[in-house]
Amino acid sequence: KEGEKLLLKWKGEDVAVLEAASIYKPNKVVEAKEVYGTSSLEHPTVFSLIRETGAYYVGGNLHGIKSIAFSYPVQTPADVRAMLPEGKPVVAFQNRNPIHRAHFELLVRAQRDVKDSTLLVHPTCGPTQPGDIDGVVRISTYEALKEETKQEFPMFRWAYLPYSMKM
Repeated sequence: KEGEKLLLKWKGEDVAVLEAASIYKPNKVVEAKEVYGTSSLEHPTVFSLIRETGAYYVGGNLHGIKSIAFSYPVQTPADVRAMLPEGKPVVAFQNRNPIHRAHFELLVRAQRDVKDSTLLVHPTCGPTQPGDIDGVVRISTYEALKEETKQEFPMFRWAYLPYSMKM
C-alpha cells in the first residue's frame, strides 16, 4: 500500500528501505513494444520483463542501509571522483563487453587526443542477459589489461559499474 515501507534485500541481505509513494500495474506488453521494439517472448529481455518482473511497479523515497557486496571491486561515485586528479581533463570509456585490442587502441588514442588527460575505464559488469559473458569474466579481462599496462599508462584509472546488462 502507498505509505508503507518496504525492506529491500539482495541475496538475503537488507540493503535499503523504500517508502512506497506510487504503486501501479504496468501494461508490460505495451512497455516491451515501446522500449524494445517487440513484445515477442523470444527476446530475452522481453521474456524477463513479462515473465520474471513483478506485477506491480513501486516508486518512492529510497533509503540505503548498506552497499551490496559484489564479487568484484566496485567504488562509490565519491570514490571514483577521488581517484581522478583535480583540474585535469578526463576521457571516459564505458563498455559492456570484455575488452579487446581494438578497444585498447581506442583508449590510448582518445587519451592522447586530450592533452594532459586522465583516462577513466568504466565498464558495466553487473547481472547479464541470458547468453552473455558473466560480469566476473568481463572484469578479469580489464584486470589483466590494467596489470599489463600500468607502467606505460599510469594515467589510466579503472572503476567497475555494477549495473545490470539489461540496459
